[in-house]
Amino acid sequence: MIQLKDILFGASIQKVIGNTHVAITNISFDSRDIGLNDVFVAIRGALADGHEYIKTAEDNGALAIVCEELPIKRISGITYVQVENTKKALAIIAANFYDKPSENLKLVGVTGTNGKTTIASLLYQLFTKAGFTVGLISTVKICVGKKEYATKLTTPDSITINKYLKEMNNAGAEFCFMEVSSHGIDQHRTTGLKFAGGIFTNLSHDHLDYHNSFAEYRDVKKRFFDELPSDAFALTNLDDKNGSIMLQNTKASKKNYALKSNADYKAKIMENEFSGLLLNLNGNELWTKLIGNFNAYNVLAIYATADLLGISEIENLRIISELTSVDGRFEYFISAKEKITAIVDYAHTPDALKNVLETINTIRSKNEELITVVGCGGDRDATKRPLMGEIASSLSTKVVFTSDNPRTEDPDKIIEDVEAGVEPQHQKKILAVTNRKQAIKTACTMAQNGDIILIAGKGHETYQEINGVRSDFDDMKIVKEILNQLEK
Repeated sequence: MIQLKDILFGASIQKVIGNTHVAITNISFDSRDIGLNDVFVAIRGALADGHEYIKTAEDNGALAIVCEELPIKRISGITYVQVENTKKALAIIAANFYDKPSENLKLVGVTGTNGKTTIASLLYQLFTKAGFTVGLISTVKICVGKKEYATKLTTPDSITINKYLKEMNNAGAEFCFMEVSSHGIDQHRTTGLKFAGGIFTNLSHDHLDYHNSFAEYRDVKKRFFDELPSDAFALTNLDDKNGSIMLQNTKASKKNYALKSNADYKAKIMENEFSGLLLNLNGNELWTKLIGNFNAYNVLAIYATADLLGISEIENLRIISELTSVDGRFEYFISAKEKITAIVDYAHTPDALKNVLETINTIRSKNEELITVVGCGGDRDATKRPLMGEIASSLSTKVVFTSDNPRTEDPDKIIEDVEAGVEPQHQKKILAVTNRKQAIKTACTMAQNGDIILIAGKGHETYQEINGVRSDFDDMKIVKEILNQLEK
């Protein structure tokens, strides 16, 4: 069995009271999960402070407590370890507990506001098709080879990350592609991991409910690249004004990609249709089933990463042409009779919504209506709401504002915040329908032969969260059902 002293290695210990030469069973930051001979790490969170649950952990049989503040009353036989930052210590402890699994495969992190899920998921697809055993840690799911696990967070906690990386080791995985969120970086969930590479997609308005400013949000993302080792690569989108900032202090090998700038990996869009994109990619003509300008950037990032990881150019291009869209990312179908195109996309930031709507407007003939159904999540960055309203109303012919995941907020108040961004000349375009299913039905009823419906914001999610309760809700499933019923 592993000893306490072994998992504490590198954890910046300030003080130890008790014996570290003891065998431990498990580690957890949730006192309810603690059993006999386990280690409890007291984490200060936004809603709760783990230090308040040290007694519960002791009562449940904890053999060691890792904390920032030592409890006044201590129990004989329990080892108390004081550290400066328990979030950072947890990440190092978790990596040690699972025998540093990130060092036994090539782990690539993808960070940025938009495109993380698509890039990580398509890289997983590409390397799997190339014959490798591959891991994926994403917003949508965690994969170990062909096995899939559900997930709720973009970047899971450090124990979960290392647990699955260890499982990937056991399965013989050679690569893992992982979304790295600003929350994950800031909360040290990725500390102690060895990355073989990092990818920067773009940076736009998001998560300002968590970060104090856009500059802080940017600098947290940059920290990921600052911490990459010298034998890793740092790949950045040069067309984003923050792309070069990400690389300022990195020790990693610097590479870039772009559509508009001179770059190591460059592409030009030749054709852009609902059936896909024709690209000139570093001098090679490539057809991909992925749609839109934003996906041209995603394809570039995938192509560049595969090249940097040793995939031959011929194989790289061949497999990219076979890749299919990720669930909830510009996922669409065309109804049987009326040929109405319904598109479901995860676009939940102003920049993502703008990208999707501009892509649709580039492809469509302008003889049809573009009806957008969109809302904003509750208990999240409220400053982006009017921006979402302005973008949706200016780039669509009709808009239905509705609920997203209101969580604990009043959905009608959220819709009012969104509507505040609509300029006077666009007021006639908009409707507000709070019930999301009814809003989708309203859009379907308004749509006529050949029209386009965009349902934005929830994408792959199969639930809606209202006052802490999650109910089944799948945008694509619902719009298909409604259109099929209306066309009977």
